[in-house]
Amino acid sequence: MLEKLGRIRILYLVLGVLLLVGLLPLAVAGILLSGRSADELRSVEGRYQAQLVQDKARQIELYGQRYRDVVTGLARAFEITGGIQKLNDEGYDQRLQKTLQQDPNLIALALWPVDGNLHRAFQPDVIKLEEVDERVSEVLAHMNGRGLIVSRPQVIRSGQEMALTIAEPVLGGPNSQDVVAAVVAIVSFQEVFDAVQQPTSKSERELLNAGLPVVFVVDQNGRAVAHPEASVAFSERPMTDLKVVQDWLESGGQVQSALAPFSAIRDERTVEMLGSYATAELDKNSRLGVIAIQDEAAALLSVSEMRWQTLWISLGAALVTILIGVFFAEKLTNPVRELAGGAHRIASGDFSQRIEVTSRTELGDLGNSFNLMTDQVERFISDLQKSAEENRQLFIGTVKGLAAAIDGKDPYTRGHSERVSRFSVAIAQRMELPDDEIEKIRISALLHDVGKIGIDDNILKKPSALTDEEYEVMKKHPQKGYKIMSQIPAMKEFLPGMYMHHEMVNGQGYPQGLKGDEIPLMGKIVAVADTFDAMTTDRPYQKAMKFEDALTRIEGFVGTRYDPGVVAAFAEACREGQIRPGSVRLKKPTPVLTKPELLGSVKEGDHIAVG
Repeated sequence: MLEKLGRIRILYLVLGVLLLVGLLPLAVAGILLSGRSADELRSVEGRYQAQLVQDKARQIELYGQRYRDVVTGLARAFEITGGIQKLNDEGYDQRLQKTLQQDPNLIALALWPVDGNLHRAFQPDVIKLEEVDERVSEVLAHMNGRGLIVSRPQVIRSGQEMALTIAEPVLGGPNSQDVVAAVVAIVSFQEVFDAVQQPTSKSERELLNAGLPVVFVVDQNGRAVAHPEASVAFSERPMTDLKVVQDWLESGGQVQSALAPFSAIRDERTVEMLGSYATAELDKNSRLGVIAIQDEAAALLSVSEMRWQTLWISLGAALVTILIGVFFAEKLTNPVRELAGGAHRIASGDFSQRIEVTSRTELGDLGNSFNLMTDQVERFISDLQKSAEENRQLFIGTVKGLAAAIDGKDPYTRGHSERVSRFSVAIAQRMELPDDEIEKIRISALLHDVGKIGIDDNILKKPSALTDEEYEVMKKHPQKGYKIMSQIPAMKEFLPGMYMHHEMVNGQGYPQGLKGDEIPLMGKIVAVADTFDAMTTDRPYQKAMKFEDALTRIEGFVGTRYDPGVVAAFAEACREGQIRPGSVRLKKPTPVLTKPELLGSVKEGDHIAVG
């Protein structure tokens, strides 16, 4: 068997040598060849990008020039006809409306005489009247001379369309130099949107992933005004996080075109990008940057594909031999994988499945032995679980019997430990504690008064108020319970509730005088449950308090006796019906006494009698 394992190792060594000798020379040659191809392709993509942004910039400039001419022509038309005074109000509106109807890219036209009312014509399904007036007022506020003004493209809110505003002054006549009015046009930027879009419906991410260039337009503040995804342009967010946009802004729009490779963060990783920009000048004071970006790795994907194609074609014959070796190696390793998988299932506690090893070698015997072992382990675990459950039930029964025996010493507190246990569990559940922690609290609450087994019956069963000396003796029951149970290692995790259920968060409790976070949560929970049951149960020296009065009294001790979080959980359980008082009515109840340690008259600073 050891000899066979040695031959398997040699097989893998031979496979490794074959791969090294066959692939290394071809890999080096392929890397060198693909490197040269990548450099050439990168250069071609750069030239293509530069030409692309230049073409787009010229298209935008021609578009802007066209509508500058439209506005200028309309202003000159008013001048040639003898000035705007030659037309009446209806003449203004007719001229504007006619011009608007002749060109679908004109969203609105307005004429604002220096002395007169504003006249406008607009497409109501694209822009609202108030937005027309807002655009007109904004552009005319910047008209401090007699030249034409072109604003930066802005979003029309009502029509969700990008548009730019162009304004031209109207002179008093052909020979006049006095400005008598202004012509304002709001022009759709949709053609520019169409110009920067690829002939596909892919998003920016999809275009970059496909290695295609993404072309967009920014203004002199770096905000997008045209983008393949309209939402990016309409958000008008600055795109200065892209280095290529920063480069164009730093050039001041003076450089007509340039290549600007850069790095960017995509999907939380740094990638190299191809970038270029060009300037589109709408007028001397209004310039736009045409930006193109492209994922370099995606753009050069063809080089990578060429490399792999070369390798696969060259290694075709060699791979046949290697695949045969791998096939036989798989035949040997599959049974091992089955065994490993079976071991993992057993480790996770799943004994329901068995492995199937059909090998005729020793691996088949190993598989059969493994299945036999699984059967034995499953039976053993089942027996252990059954025994553990029986031991648990025996333990719980013993605890309950001990608690009942303790309560049975005093007929007036019979069932007290069971009720305190149920109340403690309800509080712990409201606090969303883990199930194992709730179980510990339940057992601890059942045993919280185990120390009373060491208290003299004359004190424990006394039908009247305790003297100060007797009360001091009664206060020692937590230590007695701790001393009894601490000798049993299995009881260690239940001790806090037994030992500290009479501690107070203000440090005035007993037996240790702990305060605040020094008191374990188990002790805080059992303290509230114990007090509540004592308050709502008839005793020979006091009557049971009403449910609501007891709840109110306990809430009054928050921050002094009891933890706020525990009391809040207790109050929630009470108000939603999860906790109800369990009282034992005596045949001849004794009137409520006034000694401070009695719960019926408890107030801040008093001692609380144990349950």
